[in-house]
Amino acid sequence: MPKKIKPKLAVWKFASCDGCQLSLLDCEDELLAVAGEIEIANFPEASRQVLKGPYEISLVEGSITTPHDAERIHKIRKMSKVLITIGACATAGGIQALRNFTDVKNYIPLVYASPQFIHTLNKSTPIGDHVPVDFELRGCPINKMHLVEVISAYLTGRKPNIFPHSVCVECKLRGTVCVMVNGGQNCMGPVTHSGCNALCPSYNRPCYGCFGPKESPNTRSLANQFKKLGQSELDIMRGFRTYNAYAEPFRKESEAHEK
Repeated sequence: MPKKIKPKLAVWKFASCDGCQLSLLDCEDELLAVAGEIEIANFPEASRQVLKGPYEISLVEGSITTPHDAERIHKIRKMSKVLITIGACATAGGIQALRNFTDVKNYIPLVYASPQFIHTLNKSTPIGDHVPVDFELRGCPINKMHLVEVISAYLTGRKPNIFPHSVCVECKLRGTVCVMVNGGQNCMGPVTHSGCNALCPSYNRPCYGCFGPKESPNTRSLANQFKKLGQSELDIMRGFRTYNAYAEPFRKESEAHEK
């Protein structure tokens, strides 16, 4: 009986902390089940084995920050049937996208002893700004079960079942009292994509927007609510400039409060 040819999966890293790749390793039993259906052809965090493409699925972590990155992502796109971006860096530029609001050249000499050796782009941008992306999986880091769901969906030819609702819905589902209404805290939950099971509000802390903007977020309404709670323009701007600062809804709202 001929041996079944498994689809190849590759995992690629750009400018990032590796946290989303570690989320894949953290799947443990679920990863073993997925590994039984695919061949992990390129995943430096897990194995030294590197198999040549083309690849059925490519998972891409990290943002584009150098000319080499910008060239390399096009090569990866060409050898990938499905390209899925994972995490805030790949989907929104990441925490390093804070450089986009200033001139990065002013900071290079302050950080590096030999700045002449640093070759970087002026901005840190998401993968989708450079090549077509089949699915964006948000989070800092991503939800490991969301990742398994997305991989399984593409292997079976169906649409991933990832709910687009906000963190507020997760608070309701787990019975967590609203930290904004009840505690007057500046919570990003109303405009943030679900995925963390409302972790921070469950500890009486506001949501910080780790999973990026939800579908059609009303950022202006939330900013007005922050003003009613006594927040300054600077505080509101900083609230939208965290892990997903360059996601378009958050970027535009932060710029509206910039002086």
